[in-house]
Amino acid sequence: MEREGFLGGLAWRSVGPEIQGGRVVAITAPARDPEKLYVAYATGGLWRSEDRGISWTPLFEDQSSFGIGAVAVSSDGKTLWVGSGEANSQRTSYQGTGVFKSADEGKTWQNVGLVDTNHIGRIKLDPRNENVAYVAAIGHLYTHNDMRGIFKTADGGKTWQQILKLGPTTGAIDVEIDPGRPDTVYAAAWERERRAWDFRDMGRGSGVFRSTDAGKTWQKVSDGLPQGALGRIGLATTPSKSGVVYAFVDNFNPNPDELFEDEYIRPGTLTVRRFLKLDEELFLKLDTNLLDRFFRQYMPQDFTVANAIEGVKSGSLKMADLYEKIAQRNPNPLRLGYVEHEIYRSDDFGRTWKRSHEYRFGNHGGYYWGKIRVSPHNPNDVMTTGVPLLRSRNGGKTWAREAPQAHVDFHDVWYDPRNPKRILVGNDGGLYETGDDGEHWRHLNNVSVGQFTTIAVDMKTPYNIYGGLQDNGTMKGPSNYNPGRSPLHQWQAIGGGDGSWVALDPRNGGDVVYIASQFGAHSAIDQASGQRWSTRPPNPRGEDPNRFNWVSPFIVSPHHPDVVYVGSQRVWRSLDMGKKWTAISGDITRNKPNGDVPFSTLKVLDESPFKFGLLYAGCDDGRVMMTPDMGETWLDVSTPEPEKWVSRVIASKWDANTVYVTQSGYRDDDYRPYVWKSTDRGKTWTSIAGDLPHEFVNVIREDPVDKRLLYVGTGMGVFVSFDGGNHWEPLFTGLPRCAVHDIVIHPRDLDLVAGTHGRSVYVVKIKPLHELTDEVREEPLHLFAASDVRRDPNLEMRRRTPYAEPEDPRLTATGWVWTQTAGKATVRVVDGDKKVVIETQLDLRKGLQQYEIDLKLRSSSAPTEDPRKRKPKTLEEALSDAFSQTRPEYLKIGSYSMEFELSGVKSTTTLKLAAPEPGQGFGRGGDADG
Repeated sequence: MEREGFLGGLAWRSVGPEIQGGRVVAITAPARDPEKLYVAYATGGLWRSEDRGISWTPLFEDQSSFGIGAVAVSSDGKTLWVGSGEANSQRTSYQGTGVFKSADEGKTWQNVGLVDTNHIGRIKLDPRNENVAYVAAIGHLYTHNDMRGIFKTADGGKTWQQILKLGPTTGAIDVEIDPGRPDTVYAAAWERERRAWDFRDMGRGSGVFRSTDAGKTWQKVSDGLPQGALGRIGLATTPSKSGVVYAFVDNFNPNPDELFEDEYIRPGTLTVRRFLKLDEELFLKLDTNLLDRFFRQYMPQDFTVANAIEGVKSGSLKMADLYEKIAQRNPNPLRLGYVEHEIYRSDDFGRTWKRSHEYRFGNHGGYYWGKIRVSPHNPNDVMTTGVPLLRSRNGGKTWAREAPQAHVDFHDVWYDPRNPKRILVGNDGGLYETGDDGEHWRHLNNVSVGQFTTIAVDMKTPYNIYGGLQDNGTMKGPSNYNPGRSPLHQWQAIGGGDGSWVALDPRNGGDVVYIASQFGAHSAIDQASGQRWSTRPPNPRGEDPNRFNWVSPFIVSPHHPDVVYVGSQRVWRSLDMGKKWTAISGDITRNKPNGDVPFSTLKVLDESPFKFGLLYAGCDDGRVMMTPDMGETWLDVSTPEPEKWVSRVIASKWDANTVYVTQSGYRDDDYRPYVWKSTDRGKTWTSIAGDLPHEFVNVIREDPVDKRLLYVGTGMGVFVSFDGGNHWEPLFTGLPRCAVHDIVIHPRDLDLVAGTHGRSVYVVKIKPLHELTDEVREEPLHLFAASDVRRDPNLEMRRRTPYAEPEDPRLTATGWVWTQTAGKATVRVVDGDKKVVIETQLDLRKGLQQYEIDLKLRSSSAPTEDPRKRKPKTLEEALSDAFSQTRPEYLKIGSYSMEFELSGVKSTTTLKLAAPEPGQGFGRGGDADG
């Protein structure tokens, strides 16, 4: 699909926020020029600063991937390498499309291969020849594939060789080169397997591999390093001492020093540890409801309580067989306590290793963090990333928290190779820098890289935007925010945690806002009074506890704002703004067994504006349910893809029987778009994905004014359809290529607001789309009504600022034009006497676009004679304007005809200039309404 289509003239604008930062995954700089700093955000692109973070330039825009896992830069700074696809294996660690390379400092990019690696952990360049590069690729996140392991190029990316192949579920998360002996290469293998309901982030395939011949042969290191069940491993070498290499190891092996079992678990709860103490006789005495909850969480999906009871009674199953069933699903719970995270060090080029610390390191971080970095100035100065940042100054013997005032969840550390006191660290809150070796840290929070999950708007003037962000809570900010100019604090946090669903009570313009963080932590805030209250429904007595999605749905009824709904595996309704709750359904999911991730949960809810109690619920397990009678009955109205994650359900505001559903194949590594429409409340479904590209679809919205228009937010942008989904046009201009998780339309201002997962919030005017009727699109040229211009009567008399560059005040007319062909148009403004008062040329692109016409008739000029020497002969001459011929001249107040002509085709509209309304002032001489 063409990048811009015929709507390329419809441009988005960024409205922040910046203050909170975003998830940094890589920090680097050229060895010869460390002031040229490169920072990669997980889903926010690659940025460069050459002034210590005062200003930033985005470099990786409009590529086929926005997720980044690794960055490398040549020593002279001219060549950049990007490994696409975030390596952190998180819920929204977006896949990549291989390795990208730029030979001109990021101006242009080329994809140089390894497309199916999907997620890349690190790229290392050989210091002797920077055309030699090693890539650590983890492979697919949710499915098996063989494009994982260590890859090498010796010709700058023209060709690649897989030099360490590890298996369909084991990839490489890290690679390091010894600076003194570059033929010595280390690789960290990571066995991991993620599903929507479970994450096994360790296995026997994990470990450290070593090569002494530049990757031709490899040996798995065993002398001193733990073996067996290992998770993510990070590696680090240092130019300050060749031969020194550190390893951060997420060790899942049993801990022989584990003393306590279920110390904080209430009696009556069946845990794995308690289950392992049962014999067959005690097992058969267990309450089946207790067993059912246990089996859903720990047993394979096709193995039921009835199967187990029957097998144990008949003697065909022993308790050991049940333990094995748990291990088949996920072996992690069987580990009664594991060693957790450790730091190992080798001083002989990785031949032998020793644990650097005597005491237990604890649960510092694993799949989501797990990096280690060493100072290039001191081999004993080392940091490791995790929830906190930990630092050792004695080679790993003892550790202390570093940058405790910074945001948590650290992902990278960079030491300045020239200045030992300058260090930069990145976390979920962005980038931090110290210039005094960690005594003080400053937050470089001046880029819009927020990862939004949901969006809502109020009816204030200007309206405010609300949204939940990954690890940055819920934020609120004005829709007229201008990044780089507006004060950062205009966006403010109103909730913590991993911000998720947000909804507004429409009364008083939206004073009451409902917010949430991960797994159902719902609450409400009355912004006028400051009152807060919990809106989380209770666990029902005698039934399974509530099971919430990471982003659990919450909606306000369109019929009365006191009525609100929230979804767990049940639908809950409150009649008093979330203070008291009633379940209006049982478990309406497919109730599939869970692993260590809650699953079979409600993902989305919506209520028809035509009928109170006509509700739709979409589940992460693919089920779509509908009740026509306030929950008395629930009907399964699932789409033809009944297993795909439901990302949105929208009840039509134009028709009582119409409903839309979008589904996402993200958790199956399935990129096909799933968009459905039903006109009979879900009895039958029709795909309206049309010609959407292969991208995940996250949300669909109807236009509030024009029933022709539908909008979708996808894994790479926003699209609009004028024909019910047969054809989709991209709305990309000004919008960085990134995932759009939510879109809403402001009903008064007719702004389309997009919450991106990586570049904060963007806004675009959609009123021009309402005027772009099917008839207009058939015309070769169509000029829409121009905006009325408010013209200052004293515009010509305005004094120019003496210290500024001489510049005449501006007066312009703006509007929209449609053309089927690109070209240079002639623009004429004609007065009431049919006289052409303005004629100019304007370059037009194909499609819909906004124009701006200068209404200045004459520029200012220097006087031809000194006015001070003037000798008036009459009173009229004495009172005249001596500078009238030198002042600029503008179009007068009145009504004009404006004509566009392109390739012999003309289109005309009316242009009106009016006096300002009472009390209206002008900053630059004139303004246009709309």
